[in-house]
Amino acid sequence: MSNRTYVIGVGMTRFEKPGSKDGDYPDWAKQAGELALADAGIPYEAIEQAFAAYCYGDSTAGQRALYGLGLTGIPVVNVNNNCSTGSSALYLARQAVKGGLVDCALALGFEKMEMGSLGAKFTDRTNPMDRHVAALGELREWESAPFAPQMFGMAGREHMERYGSTPEHYAWIGWKNHKHSVNNPFAQFQDEYSLQDIKDAKEIYAPLTKLQCSPTSDGSAAAIVASERFVEAHGLGDQAIEIAGQAMVTDLSSTFESKSSIVIVGADMTRTAAERALDEAQTGIEEVDVVELHDCFSANELITYEALGLAGEGEGHKLVDAQATTYGGEGPVVNPSGGLISKGHPLGATGLAQCSELVWQLRGTADARQVEGAEVALQHNIGLGGAAVVTVYKQAA
Repeated sequence: MSNRTYVIGVGMTRFEKPGSKDGDYPDWAKQAGELALADAGIPYEAIEQAFAAYCYGDSTAGQRALYGLGLTGIPVVNVNNNCSTGSSALYLARQAVKGGLVDCALALGFEKMEMGSLGAKFTDRTNPMDRHVAALGELREWESAPFAPQMFGMAGREHMERYGSTPEHYAWIGWKNHKHSVNNPFAQFQDEYSLQDIKDAKEIYAPLTKLQCSPTSDGSAAAIVASERFVEAHGLGDQAIEIAGQAMVTDLSSTFESKSSIVIVGADMTRTAAERALDEAQTGIEEVDVVELHDCFSANELITYEALGLAGEGEGHKLVDAQATTYGGEGPVVNPSGGLISKGHPLGATGLAQCSELVWQLRGTADARQVEGAEVALQHNIGLGGAAVVTVYKQAA
């Protein structure tokens, strides 16, 4: 039997503004988990291992979140990898299945967040991003804006200075992703804005305005990963989506040696992970039909076009000029869900929501968001400090 791995069930709650969502994280995790189990048509007792993804919570919140699905005694591993936490749980679930340790594993992410920009929780010890902050500080002076938009905004400024992109390019990405989310019932925001609205929104850190920044969010998402043997035994071939390639890459020496804001915020991690995942999938980036990428800020979407190989170095804004990454464009549709900017960004759930969207796209069940003829999909999820996870999905053969 092969060691192919498949996503057989996905589910998610709507992402909502912190404090506005009914219930608490165990309720949301139960909802997402039950939706994934129902989608797969299997009971919780079929799950052999679970990986619970979250950043904000006490040390065994993952167990508490899963208790609502059942008390079967399976191993539950809590996962925290900054903004790539959800896809890190997916990576671990796939490793367990691909390595032959289990036939069926659950990755479930959730987050209950606070209002406002992210900040350090522990001020009495070394900040895990101290080297990133220092490296960026050598390139540009820090301003009074929140740290996260400054870090990615610095990358946007570098791209404008080196390659000629403009604030309008970044605004278009915000416009595109908000427009896409109008058709996503799970999105935190479902409002369409004009390009001028995006440009005129409150400036957070030039070139980024508020409508080009992902919000903090509450919510949950889940994915069930299974072996080919499990898929065949349960007759799930019609709905299974293959994880054809996947890679996780942490910071490389270039992160701190490059003297480039673009590299410091993860471009080389992304590039390396994409090359490895596409190689495992025996797929070229030109074959990808739909992409969910980590647009925590519009600047990161643009530089990620280049890191994934969708555009040449310094040419990401040319995809914007051509409107290539939306419906009707010549490139893959990027962030049909609305992306982090408009769908929301509950850290532990983000990567699994991306997975859910791409599974629906490849099944042809994404309703008004459907990318016509989608057969190959790519997911990109990145957390600074650092970890980039790239996953390539294909329709099951």
